Amino acid sequence: MRWLAPAKINLSLRVLGKRPDGFHELKSLMVPVSVCDVLHVALKDTGDLEFACDAPGIPLDEGNLVVRAVRLFCETAGLAPRLRIVLEKAVPHGAGLGGGSSDAATTLLALDSLFKTGMGPEALCEIAAQIGSDVPFFLARSAAWIGGRGEIVEPVEGLEPVPLLLVKPPFGVPTPWAYKQWKDSLEIPDVPYGEQATRAGTLVNDLERPVFQKYLLLADLKRWFLAQPEVEGALMSGSGATVFAVLREASAAGGLMERVALEFGSQLWMQSCETRPSGV
Repeated sequence: MRWLAPAKINLSLRVLGKRPDGFHELKSLMVPVSVCDVLHVALKDTGDLEFACDAPGIPLDEGNLVVRAVRLFCETAGLAPRLRIVLEKAVPHGAGLGGGSSDAATTLLALDSLFKTGMGPEALCEIAAQIGSDVPFFLARSAAWIGGRGEIVEPVEGLEPVPLLLVKPPFGVPTPWAYKQWKDSLEIPDVPYGEQATRAGTLVNDLERPVFQKYLLLADLKRWFLAQPEVEGALMSGSGATVFAVLREASAAGGLMERVALEFGSQLWMQSCETRPSGV
């Protein structure tokens, strides 16, 4: 079986404060995009889980969310993990695009289908929440408002697909660090942090403040995007390190990528895509 695991962007991310359990209370509008990892999932007659990935440096043990998803699902369902899973990565690590969380959620959906366990959304969400805060969102396979620490998922209808350009420098941003720095962080003068009204929705991200303080390139990239006539709005996704631009026309992506490379260097990962509010 071949399953697509879509990336996401945060159109809006508000941090409402720290919870008693140590996590942060969130209110975020997240939407899948057309950039996807691919999972190949097959049953085996004997043995234990075999997991492989085509991306160097990706852990192949319990440090990978796919492996954790398999273990938790099979423990919950009382099944032996006689599986072979091959992961083809297109979503970069440490990008704020939810690649690992999407892989885990897609694994849960694939196993529920493959083993015909018939787990309902609530049961799958309980497993997903144990894996990571973004994992429950990806079970919905559509745009949604996220609350709590990520376990509250309220699907959203009526959003239209919009073209995007995603740009990520050759470094990642540790998510726990970004949240830890949020409360005491300060705004950088001349960097726009306020809400932006776009066709995609109202763009705003409270984590830009701490992340931009340390990773100035991301602030420069957002500021540069907003000065380009092809761009309707720009924002960092999640805790970074991807900054996305909402494009007025999809055809503008190629020329814009060329100018990004000239301005910031060719070592950046860049991908044109579109939002998929109703799922991939």
